[in-house]
Amino acid sequence: MNAGLGRAGPPRVAAIGCGHWGRNLVRNFHALGALAAVCDEAETSAREMARDHAVPLLGFDAILDDPAITAVALATPAATHAVLALRALAAGKHVFVEKPLALDVSSAMQVAEAAAARGRVLMVGHLLQYHPAFLKLRDFVHAGALGRLRFIQSARLSLGRIRREEDVFWSFAPHDISMILALTGELPDRVEAIGHCCLHNRIADVATAHLRFPGGVSASVFVSWLHPAKEQKLVVVGENGMAVFDDGQPWTHKLLHYPHRIEWQGGLPTPTRADAQPVPLLPDEPLRQECRHFLSCIRDGAQPRTDAREGIGVLRVLDAARRAMASGAPASLDPAPPPRYFAHETAWVDAGCEIGDGTRIWHFSHVLKGSRIGPGCVIGQNVVIGPDVHVGPGCKIQNNVSLYCGVSLDGAVFCGPSCVFTNVANPRAEIERKSEFRPTPVGFGATIGANATVICGHSLGRYCLVGAGAVVTRDVPAHALVVGNPARRVGWVSRAGHRLTEALTCPETRERYAPDGQGGLAWLEEARNVA
Repeated sequence: MNAGLGRAGPPRVAAIGCGHWGRNLVRNFHALGALAAVCDEAETSAREMARDHAVPLLGFDAILDDPAITAVALATPAATHAVLALRALAAGKHVFVEKPLALDVSSAMQVAEAAAARGRVLMVGHLLQYHPAFLKLRDFVHAGALGRLRFIQSARLSLGRIRREEDVFWSFAPHDISMILALTGELPDRVEAIGHCCLHNRIADVATAHLRFPGGVSASVFVSWLHPAKEQKLVVVGENGMAVFDDGQPWTHKLLHYPHRIEWQGGLPTPTRADAQPVPLLPDEPLRQECRHFLSCIRDGAQPRTDAREGIGVLRVLDAARRAMASGAPASLDPAPPPRYFAHETAWVDAGCEIGDGTRIWHFSHVLKGSRIGPGCVIGQNVVIGPDVHVGPGCKIQNNVSLYCGVSLDGAVFCGPSCVFTNVANPRAEIERKSEFRPTPVGFGATIGANATVICGHSLGRYCLVGAGAVVTRDVPAHALVVGNPARRVGWVSRAGHRLTEALTCPETRERYAPDGQGGLAWLEEARNVA
């Protein structure tokens, strides 16, 4: 994925929609120094927000035409999400879209395909995946602290915010489904759902769904906008304990661990109770973390935690629940969509590989088993990748390059024609040394020139540039320019690929750089943001 910022500077975001939720996005992007403009059909309130945050009020077309605006954040009615996202992507903008990504899987796939084809960041606003309590709970579960998962129950209840473009399940449940999928790590194979239409004969105001997962986990989701009290609670039950994420509680008790156990005594299950243990959390606004993550993904060309694939997975569950409500019978998820990448008829991709959306694999190339290639990559002719090699988003690998086991490319790496990676320091044809492969990590945005050689066991830092024909025999710091045999540093380069001046300034973008404390450089604004 091409972040598109080497020449354009830091991300600048236009907030589309300044209503109930959009005003929160405006506030947070402004606080992060990224707000460029606001847009809303209700010009009176939008004009006030523009004045309060010292940004212009622009029409959507004007925002798309402005090259200084690199991204849009959509907080408009759900029915408009897909159309507006497609227009923004066609204009080359990165897109943050509030949930749901679209109102049907087909439209969401079109948006995802457009983002991959343009190399733009597409992020879905599944807010609770950025909540400190849920992040701690997710790590807790994945570390095995609760043992094998058995059951998950969520409730999202309140009075009000009644909608007419989508029912309560599509409005409320995406957050809960997103969290449940993140905890289970898989999609359900069976969905049952019942909806109750109290205020409208076709739009459910109260709904319950039951999900069954191939790994044996079951989950239930209860949502209502006709409830007397507000409740936002997630209960996770495992073999060795339980946990409750209750967002209605103060920070000291938002996440509780219950080390209850079920013991078998005399052939009967007997519960052994234990006191609840509050899990320490660092309070932070989830939306601020979500907005910060979006900006970081644009800067680094990284895949968002709640990317298009995650958003489409949630939509597939919502779609199955909708069909189950309509038929009164359990529903399965529709088959997964076909691959959205291109492989030439002479190329070969082994079973078990993951290829990202929009990636192109050209003549006579071979991707071996266990390899993962991110979206938006270009794999040239006669390229061999794998086995078990990771290639990040937006990489460009030119002709006649082999990436062997142990090599990993972060996003937006450029590998010039016939550059060479090794994975064993002292190879012999008659001696098996597969157990001695050495890792060779290549950082984000690095460039490796034609016919260069990278000796295994060394790392290449972010945005470094290895000159054509150079032989890398030691670690290369971030932003270093190295040439020769053995490769030695002769200068520094910017994110845009230009040699820095003595003042460590890019002559084109005027970005300034400073030592990163690890022998390399960092973009000065990025260093401030990290600090």
